[in-house]
Amino acid sequence: MAFGRSSRGSRRPVEPVTLKILVAGGFGVGKTTLVGAVSEIRPLRTEERLTEAGRPVDDLDGVEAKTTTTVAMDFGRITLREDLVLYLFGTPGQDRFWFLWDELAQGALGAVVLADTRRLADCFAAVDYFERREIPFAVAVNRFEGADVFPEETVRAALDLDPQVPLLTCDARDRASARDVLVAVVEHALARADRPREPVTT
Repeated sequence: MAFGRSSRGSRRPVEPVTLKILVAGGFGVGKTTLVGAVSEIRPLRTEERLTEAGRPVDDLDGVEAKTTTTVAMDFGRITLREDLVLYLFGTPGQDRFWFLWDELAQGALGAVVLADTRRLADCFAAVDYFERREIPFAVAVNRFEGADVFPEETVRAALDLDPQVPLLTCDARDRASARDVLVAVVEHALARADRPREPVTT
């Protein structure tokens, strides 16, 4: 818990600000991995094994080794500063679970849209969702082994992103890399809200 100074000079507890951030994107793009990499608590996961019955509706091209899928959400928490805590909600990536998105999005400050250059079209729906609802978001290209690397302007044009939308690359398995993405989302969302702010540093 953070502390502040009272009028007598003693330190008093300061309740940290808590912000809700969504982690979205296509099926198998690394949402569960990112939440797990940065969460300071044991992440809540709602994963189920993929079955033969689901193959007709689950597109596994490019993620053939994937054996589980998120059916509700992932949940984690990270403290960026002693007075700033993020609650992370990973959304399900498959079309048939999108009915959960509206509920998960309630009260969210912003969102991360993870992208995979091998399946870039899979994140179109997430980008469109946040644009239509005017929820600030950043796009983070997850670096998968063997995936082609494209210039930023090429990816931005392919996703038809507005110039002010942050576009980053990350390794969803790496805590520091994933944390940098979350910091970028918070700063972008606060700038969009036009509030006085201080840099998110530690």
